[in-house]
Amino acid sequence: MNVMRRCNKHPQAGMTLIEVLIATLILSVGLLGAAGAQIKALKYVDSALMSTQASFIAYDMLDRIRANSAGDYRTSALTATNHGISATNVAGQDLNEFKRNIRQFAGDSARGAISVSEQQVTIHLEWDDSRAEGLDGAFQSFTLRSQLLLQHSVPSHEQV
Repeated sequence: MNVMRRCNKHPQAGMTLIEVLIATLILSVGLLGAAGAQIKALKYVDSALMSTQASFIAYDMLDRIRANSAGDYRTSALTATNHGISATNVAGQDLNEFKRNIRQFAGDSARGAISVSEQQVTIHLEWDDSRAEGLDGAFQSFTLRSQLLLQHSVPSHEQV
């Protein structure tokens, strides 16, 4: 009986080293998971920012077309050097600004197209979103269509 009393006199106190290691392992796995979720969230925020910028650019161009409904947004050819667009041509200036905005927001791989008919304007933007998608060549697009009554009636498609 004395032997049993001796064992009960000194109960275990504190944590063992194995318990500490297991707790540390569980905590580190949880922190790695949280860090991974944060990285994914940042990628998706960047993708959402690009989509928002694309919509701003498209709506800006639509407002320019509405403000200058007599302007010829169909025939102003946009090239890298922008030859043939005079400084006094408001539609040409608007198209140059549209092109510049697209390149600034998404780089040289970004594309924009404006399709104008008598009743409808379609503005389409496309850009490389591989950073958010994690894939090379992952493109996103934004298309804005609006019904307008323009003063010219010949259909056209302008590619930037």
